[in-house]
Amino acid sequence: MEYEDIIFEIEGKLARITINRPHRYNACTQQTVHELIDAFNRCWDNEIGVVVFTGAGDKAFCTGGDQTTREKGGYKGEYKLPLEVGWQHVTHQIRTLPKPVIARVNGYAIGGGHVWHVTCDLSIAAEHAQFGQAGPRVGSFDPGYGTGDLMRTVGIKRAKEIWFLCRRYTAQQALKMGLVNQVVPYEKLDEEVNKWCEELLEKSPTALKMLKYAFLAETDGATGATQLGVGGLSLYYETDEAVEGKNAFLDKRKPNFNQFRRG
Repeated sequence: MEYEDIIFEIEGKLARITINRPHRYNACTQQTVHELIDAFNRCWDNEIGVVVFTGAGDKAFCTGGDQTTREKGGYKGEYKLPLEVGWQHVTHQIRTLPKPVIARVNGYAIGGGHVWHVTCDLSIAAEHAQFGQAGPRVGSFDPGYGTGDLMRTVGIKRAKEIWFLCRRYTAQQALKMGLVNQVVPYEKLDEEVNKWCEELLEKSPTALKMLKYAFLAETDGATGATQLGVGGLSLYYETDEAVEGKNAFLDKRKPNFNQFRRG
């Protein structure tokens, strides 16, 4: 599909997804979320090893849903998928994509944008970045990963403070509470992000995938265990044993699994 609200780029093994609405502090509409879902789906390509998620300009990573498109009952738009549902789709994609997703936090990470940075695997922030929630201030809330993942990141007391009070936190405060992995001057942000990407691309992609799913298995109950199991299933499909089962079915014969038994 053609994108209007985002920029999607592939540079070798690296994919970059940029929310391109700096005039609205990278707040998202239904259109934006629809495009993000498509872009993250494309990142399942095996040639991609790391995904960088960011916002255009130097003011904001993302400030949540664009309140100018919100009406009683939800956000308006041409898509049948409501923005709040689409938002959870993107969040789920970030968490379950079988490769690391880095949040390049180039400014405000507020509201739904804060949820997305929290659910990314790693967060690298510019010194001027600010973090915080906005739900109770604008008549909204996040009922899932935006609370649970935040609680596991900073602790339940701090997570409740962030959500209940809707305060703003500096990049250094975020670093101190474990909300981000690194803080650098804005002019060094791309250099630092690229450094982390290069280190990740040196690592085993299968190990990184299974580690990501192992974290989900710990936190997400049966859903997380399913992700871990499906990750293992994809490895099993690469074996001669799995191929024998498929071939035997197509040949209408009994499979010879005994050849794969080990003492």
